[in-house]
Amino acid sequence: QVQLVESGGGLVQPGGSLRLSCTASGSIVSIDVMGWYRQAPGEQRDLVATINRLGGTNYADSVKGRFTISRDNAKNTVYLQMNSLKPEDTAVYYCYTRMGVRGYWGQGTQVTVSS
Repeated sequence: QVQLVESGGGLVQPGGSLRLSCTASGSIVSIDVMGWYRQAPGEQRDLVATINRLGGTNYADSVKGRFTISRDNAKNTVYLQMNSLKPEDTAVYYCYTRMGVRGYWGQGTQVTVSS
């Protein structure tokens, strides 16, 4: 079993910043991909950003230039630095990790951007 624990969500004003963290624990052999997805009310869960073990990254067009994903392989932790936040970034953010053919999800953390 693999557990993902997220932290760092909250309420922030437009233009502000937040940093999300997610740490994987349990039966971890080798994590291939770590990433973040988000889901707004009534919407599907969408990709935000992913990072592979070598540091290669992929971003949704809507967050390019504002969000930065990074990871610490020694700590099995992925981070999402979110700057210049907009109200449309409001969603539940889910951590994701893939090991081989299996994927795992965190429980989600709420990010609300509002004045």
